[in-house]
Amino acid sequence: MNHTHRLETFAQLKTLSDARRMQVLRLLMAAPSTLTQLAGTLGQSPAWVRHHLLALESAGLVELAEVRTTGTVTEKFYRSKASAWLLQEIILPQGDKPVILFSGSHDLAIERLAEQLAPHVVVITQPVGSLDGLGCLRQGLCHLAGSHLQDSSGEYNTPFIRHFFPDREISLVTLAHREQGLLVAPGNPKHIRSLSDLGRGDVIFVNRQPGSGTRAWLDGQLKRIGLAAGQVNGYSRQVWTHDEAAAVIQRREADTAVGLHAVARLSGLDFIPLFHERFDLVFPSGQAGFLHPLLDHLQGKAFRREVGSLEGYDIAHTGERIQ
Repeated sequence: MNHTHRLETFAQLKTLSDARRMQVLRLLMAAPSTLTQLAGTLGQSPAWVRHHLLALESAGLVELAEVRTTGTVTEKFYRSKASAWLLQEIILPQGDKPVILFSGSHDLAIERLAEQLAPHVVVITQPVGSLDGLGCLRQGLCHLAGSHLQDSSGEYNTPFIRHFFPDREISLVTLAHREQGLLVAPGNPKHIRSLSDLGRGDVIFVNRQPGSGTRAWLDGQLKRIGLAAGQVNGYSRQVWTHDEAAAVIQRREADTAVGLHAVARLSGLDFIPLFHERFDLVFPSGQAGFLHPLLDHLQGKAFRREVGSLEGYDIAHTGERIQ
């Protein structure tokens, strides 16, 4: 069976930065080989191959697969430890402050949290959407994720956590409850009232990217009301954050988008409320100690005052552990 392994250390990356070693590894990924066979394929001496093979073995990339003895001749066959290697590594700044990498859905409260923690902790935010955020967390490409995914039963986040992490202990802590709806230009010149108006020929929509919680909610609602994606003018135009969606409407390049009430207020747009949702922070339970400064700050007066002032944000359950 073929397996893909992730390169886990900088030592491995450094080893493979040598093109000659990468070439040897690629051959051993295809099939086990001896020093003599590799030397013949590469047009090099067995001693040359041995030097690079030992470096690959020391880095944990190759292993001895088989020893064959025929008469007085003994042959050692080496192979790669994986059929394919995944080149992924987070490179974070090095300094006096701890660095926390957040990946997931775009959120104003997360941005405020990063600003308030800045004197003591560096929080780097990566707004990629709820699903991709959980994917990054699964692959070890962030320390915590932000999600507001709702399943068909109406439950938030936990069903998706069970799917992504069946073999790991994962914690969920509520960041806030948020209100979303339709962002429209001041005065609502197109007289948009509901999602059904997205099917009108004179209404131009701007969408969020696939994998975002907002996009997942919208697709479910369009299906519920019987409105096909092809009937929505602008459905294929995508932006990655609520702020970007608001900016498109401010420039009059679109008439409406699904977004946060808080973003509408801060952007000077009108707002048509549609739903409330729960936004959770997701992280491996073993990371709770490392994330303690961030999690502890959720209960602080400064953070709660700041987020509580955002239109449509409810902090009644902020900091509560879901699991």
